[in-house]
Amino acid sequence: MDKRAAIVLGVIFGGLFLVLFGFMLLAYSALKSTSTGVSLETETTVGARIGIVEAKGTIGEAAPAGIDADKIVKLLKKYERDDDIKAIVLRVDSPGGAVAPSQEIHDAIKRIKARKKVVVSMGGMAASGGYYISAPADRIFAEPGTLTGSIGVIFLHFNVRGLLEWAKVEETTLKSGKYKDTLSPFRPIQETDREEIQSISDDVYSQFVQAVAQGRGMPEARVREIAEGRIYTGKRAKELKLVDELGGFDDAVAAAWGLAGQSGEPKVQYPPRERELSLRDLVRGAFQGAFQGATEGVRSAPHEGGLMFLAPNLVR
Repeated sequence: MDKRAAIVLGVIFGGLFLVLFGFMLLAYSALKSTSTGVSLETETTVGARIGIVEAKGTIGEAAPAGIDADKIVKLLKKYERDDDIKAIVLRVDSPGGAVAPSQEIHDAIKRIKARKKVVVSMGGMAASGGYYISAPADRIFAEPGTLTGSIGVIFLHFNVRGLLEWAKVEETTLKSGKYKDTLSPFRPIQETDREEIQSISDDVYSQFVQAVAQGRGMPEARVREIAEGRIYTGKRAKELKLVDELGGFDDAVAAAWGLAGQSGEPKVQYPPRERELSLRDLVRGAFQGAFQGATEGVRSAPHEGGLMFLAPNLVR
């Protein structure tokens, strides 16, 4: 490479770096401005209070974009051990997500109910896995326009065969075991694939129906009648007995306070705030994300999808 070419490349990459750095500064300023001035006047950490758990986003995805089941379960256990936490309010705003993480949260709530009351407050959407984690609560609140229900299972599968052919890339699979390459993204779907995945889907769907039936005190046959993956408004869900009351977060807190045998103004405790994001974290994360995306994006793409409690993306 001659000296002139080196100078040109240096100017180009230097300019790109300055643009990226400027963008990071703007983003950091925006985050700082939105993170300050938040007031939780009713929050307290002493005396009798209601523990607040927030489940917002897609279940199974890492926070802040999604719901980390491990963190939710740990927080629930912490509230369970704290004698001053008299009841728990679970604020759910989720279209659902992965099956096993949804079941982990569901089972934790079911266990805690033996000691403390749990009330769910549904936000804009508490569907599919979002409803699954809500079902075992002692009482469920939803707004009339909340989207909930979607009791069902979906398996997403992507096929990249056409893309490989277009790119003139040949793929060869060597396997041991008839079903080892079930739903391979590199070949057309086969009848054995359909049969195997449908069997799994039916099994998980039955687990979902049983969880709702137990949580809501309804016969399984009735749950199957109103399930079928259908989405309901909060108003319709109340008529179907999928939720108990129409109301917002404050109503749920007041109900939990009363169920816990407390009087007066409810006192609440929110989970500990995440460590404040620094400019160094932001810049480092941007470069790490770019590097990982470049090296792993193509390799991981064929594995996207899988069995999920996930509602259709009706609104966003």
